[in-house]
Amino acid sequence: MTNPIGKHEKYSWMLLPTLLIVLILIIIPVLKIFSIAFMNYSMLNLNDLYFNGFENFKTVIFNPTISFIQIVLNSLLWVLLSVIFQFSLGFLLALLLKEAFWGRGLYTSLVFYTWALSGFAIGIIWAWLFNGQFGMINDLLLKSGIISKPVNFLSNPHYAMIAVIIANIWYGVPYFSVMLLAALQSVPKELYESAQIDGAGKLGQLLYVTIPYISSTISSTILLRCIWIMNYPDLIFGMTGGGPANSTNILATEMINKIIKEYNFGQGAAIGVMIISILFVFSFFYIKHTSKEELTL
Repeated sequence: MTNPIGKHEKYSWMLLPTLLIVLILIIIPVLKIFSIAFMNYSMLNLNDLYFNGFENFKTVIFNPTISFIQIVLNSLLWVLLSVIFQFSLGFLLALLLKEAFWGRGLYTSLVFYTWALSGFAIGIIWAWLFNGQFGMINDLLLKSGIISKPVNFLSNPHYAMIAVIIANIWYGVPYFSVMLLAALQSVPKELYESAQIDGAGKLGQLLYVTIPYISSTISSTILLRCIWIMNYPDLIFGMTGGGPANSTNILATEMINKIIKEYNFGQGAAIGVMIISILFVFSFFYIKHTSKEELTL
């Protein structure tokens, strides 16, 4: 009789290529970022590299020209509102696409097509739509009588963050639609039939059959999307570049600004370490909370 454990150990070497790729592309770069975060590392003076402790973190947090608190709040607002509306609209769209109707395949492909486009390109398109002089959104609002004069959405600190979040919601809805539609199609029809026999209506079937059955997919998609949006500056760069007056600047855009505009890799890496730490803490408590909920179902 063969030993299954020994058999698995025999072929365990086949994991080495994958482990090597993870080591080279993920682990080593992350360790490098952590090391640079504690160094005076500026491309403007490569002869002056040295360990400076937490100086980069202090400089970023207590920067007198840019409010770090505002950047953090912008990041939280950017992630929270984007995920809430992306999930809500994506779930609703997935429920609608689950039912068969004429032209569903064509409509589904058109909806999912936007997910294949570049985020920066989408940002440029939405920057044109929100343009205060010739943007389509201003034109529609003027013709409908909602506003009496054009609004400079992207140059007004009060509206800029709302504008980029709206664009991000539109861009991210297909992600939830794809993932949740696949999960919805895996729900056995027998469960709906049993619930219907017990007197459950459409809402009852949704709350007590559909959502509990796909809860693991919902948890994983929300977690991945939060991580993705937190590290997603493409659309903001395409629309506002982080302005005006720091109103759309998030941690990811500030990190890139430190590297590209100021050539300060040390401070950029320090912000990167902050992002990694925030996402690690969030992921830990989120997974811990959702796993408890799944056990009680």
